[in-house]
Amino acid sequence: MSSTALQQKIASRKAVVGVVGLGYVGLPLAMEFAKAGFHVIGFDVSARVTELLMRGESHIQDVPASEVASTVKAGTFIATTDEAQLKRCDAISIAVPTPLSKTRDPDLSFVISASDTIARNAHPGLLIVLESTTYPGTTRELMQPRLEAVGLTVGTDVFLAFSPERVDPGNPTWHTKNTPKVVGGITANCTALAMQLYQSCIDTVVPVTSTESAELVKLLENTFRAVNIGLVNEMAIVCDKLGVNVWEVIDAAATKPFGFMKFTPGPGIGGHCIPLDPHYLAWKMRTLNYRTRFIDVASEINSEMPLFVVEKVTSALNQEKKAVNGSRVLVLGISYKRDIDDMRESPALDVIKLLEERGARVEYHDPHVASFREDGHVKHGIALTADALAAADAVVIITDHRAVDYGFVVAHAHLVVDTRNALAKVPAARARVVSLSQHAVIAAAGAA
Repeated sequence: MSSTALQQKIASRKAVVGVVGLGYVGLPLAMEFAKAGFHVIGFDVSARVTELLMRGESHIQDVPASEVASTVKAGTFIATTDEAQLKRCDAISIAVPTPLSKTRDPDLSFVISASDTIARNAHPGLLIVLESTTYPGTTRELMQPRLEAVGLTVGTDVFLAFSPERVDPGNPTWHTKNTPKVVGGITANCTALAMQLYQSCIDTVVPVTSTESAELVKLLENTFRAVNIGLVNEMAIVCDKLGVNVWEVIDAAATKPFGFMKFTPGPGIGGHCIPLDPHYLAWKMRTLNYRTRFIDVASEINSEMPLFVVEKVTSALNQEKKAVNGSRVLVLGISYKRDIDDMRESPALDVIKLLEERGARVEYHDPHVASFREDGHVKHGIALTADALAAADAVVIITDHRAVDYGFVVAHAHLVVDTRNALAKVPAARARVVSLSQHAVIAAAGAA
């Protein structure tokens, strides 16, 4: 099939669209393609995931089960572990994980596996778009040779592009459809076809001139965030040493209408993107004998924040004449950000581990995470009751979920370490509240 024929199939919605990887990125994308009128084949290696989806259920918080159920019932979406189904596809988007190894080197095993799977089932006229975050050069250097090894010339027989995912779990405003989509192809024709595909279901599509440019866009976006978060995290430490309220400083600086963008400190960074993506760029640059110094410094600061929080807890307990060893600590919020259930790279896990290493008895409450498995053991959350708060020697707010009644927390807890400024507008009650900076302390009698 020629590129013209593929254009016509996309325009008429007769193209069959495949999505490889049905997680936080792939499933929302599959739903958008289905809502746009395409028949969508979702492929995943997990039978548990595909069976759940075919029952009309959803494992992704941002995708309602009703949406999955309606597309399954209409026959516009199927989920399968059968790779042979990909032979039916005219276009395939790849949205598989790209983790880092323990040495912070890129682990592209999922991308390689997906590429090999697609190559085994590829045919002339197929469009393939990689969405998984990776280092510049992956699409051209890793995927293109695999397709051409089976006799398909990229740009002539098949078409290959990169379009970075920009999913922000839990964001009520920006989602798959209205977040602008960047697209860069191996050839101009590859770019044009990928643009046409995404324009069918995404409000705004932004072309760039190469796959390398598109790959680097995502890395720049998240490196920008990681570096600026690192800056404000260091500012929290600076304010702590100076006896200044870091939240007051940031809020005042944010009144400047130009030249400043507000970022806020916290207990560390989490999620699949910000803690990992900059290291893809750093790794690529090391292969070119260049050191990405901003990335290295920001990573060092951000990775040390859980220890800074634990030292805050230790100091706060000492002021109560209590040792960490043997103290009961209740952690509020263990997902990596507010109002979601995603725990990937969550700093709460590091805080809990460090506290337990010091002998603390740690429990947690999270309205979005009832239990989780860590190091082969299952941890179960507890209910947020007056008795649980009163029994804790320290309560540590790691993730400031909106569902938590923080007035209730300070009314019943003895000591609260607030890493998110969640209690800024909560009237002081029984609890002594300690923030990230030394003098941001709310005593029972009122604000310090």
